[in-house]
Amino acid sequence: MTFIVVAVIFYVLGFLGLEEDLVRWFAQINVLITEGEWWRTFTVVLLHGSITHILFNMWALWVLGPQIERGVGTWPFVSLFLASAGVGGVFAYYLGGPNDIAVGASGAIFGLFGIWLSWALHRRNTIQGRALLGQLVFLLLINAAIPFLFRTVSWQAHLGGLIAGFVIGEIWSRMRGPNAQSMRAWVGFAVAVLAALVVAAWPLV
Repeated sequence: MTFIVVAVIFYVLGFLGLEEDLVRWFAQINVLITEGEWWRTFTVVLLHGSITHILFNMWALWVLGPQIERGVGTWPFVSLFLASAGVGGVFAYYLGGPNDIAVGASGAIFGLFGIWLSWALHRRNTIQGRALLGQLVFLLLINAAIPFLFRTVSWQAHLGGLIAGFVIGEIWSRMRGPNAQSMRAWVGFAVAVLAALVVAAWPLV
């Protein structure tokens, strides 16, 4: 809910005439990341390019997020969101064009798809698990086709976020005990830091 409110506020600010300033400050502008502004791989989640863009992402966050947050805790959820955004940004940076400019929380959203996919695979021998897995595969196939229809969609960020969420989900599934929640949060934050270090230490030339 907090992120939805923040994203809507940023969208309204852009609608009120600050769009160019917000893009200049927060968008993933690959040429500026090369110059050292690595944080853009995270701040990109604050901006959206159209009403359709923000509605789809916030709807997905509303549907996928609450059960994850209730299941693992707030700080692990925050760390998952940041890690998926960061890894999505890394993929968009290295696999995209050097002059690409991107906005949107899609990388982070696909991290939520990734952890749901991990959970569904672990429950694939149950009726509920098989149903969930089928729904997720269907949704992922649809989203895989979207970049071919709309060239402005960053499939690289989608892929990076999905992989990050799935890997984090697999690691989390092995954590048990009274300290599991804090350990999950540390795992997510560690992945986010690693994503930042990668683009900071190895910029494109």
